[in-house]
Amino acid sequence: MRLDFFVAHASGMTRKNAKRCIGTGRVRVNGETQRKAALVLADDDHVTLDGEVLVLAGHRYLMLNKPPGVVCSTDDPDNPTVLGLLPSELRRDLHPAGRLDADTTGLVLLTSDGQWSHRITAPASHLPKTYRVELADALTDAACERLEQGVQLRNETKNTRPATVERVTPTCIRLTISEGRYHQVKRMLAAVGNRVQALHREAIGPLALDQSLAPGEFRPLTDDELEQMEGSARR
Repeated sequence: MRLDFFVAHASGMTRKNAKRCIGTGRVRVNGETQRKAALVLADDDHVTLDGEVLVLAGHRYLMLNKPPGVVCSTDDPDNPTVLGLLPSELRRDLHPAGRLDADTTGLVLLTSDGQWSHRITAPASHLPKTYRVELADALTDAACERLEQGVQLRNETKNTRPATVERVTPTCIRLTISEGRYHQVKRMLAAVGNRVQALHREAIGPLALDQSLAPGEFRPLTDDELEQMEGSARR
């Protein structure tokens, strides 16, 4: 975690004020004054502000840019997990709020707040999720219309809820759905005779993945982002 994120999250101040504290020499890392806000902390680094030890407390809410090959699990003996991408001091009590397949990349939310997690993942919330989908073949007009109306998935009797489709290129679409059925995007495209080549989640409700986060990087949600998510989940 970056030093400014850590100081802001542990102290409750804004990130702007955290950067100001760092720049004026009020923050020490392992006993030495540190003025570089972008410093990436190691797992065992010791941080103080004005001589007071900073620790992360209370519920935590993070966004992470999931790379491929990582599973959305708290523990997996056979595969790397999203929690394994975090420093050890941040992992306590965290869990993914919703999941992505191992080969799917993009926005994952992590939290220690079980009630918040339930609110934003509950099927009744119909919180929209937007994916960038790379396809094996160009999407036809007929297939696009079927996706927007709702399609019947294999081994299911109830059609999917209507989706929103935006063409990016002939073989790339931006697909927004408001359900979370098993492998839903891949199965929807299979239902219209196409195949997903790559899948990247760009947004959950009003919350878009921070484009400054490289694969495997994360940051805390801002107060505004939390309020927006709460408002969307209550609708």
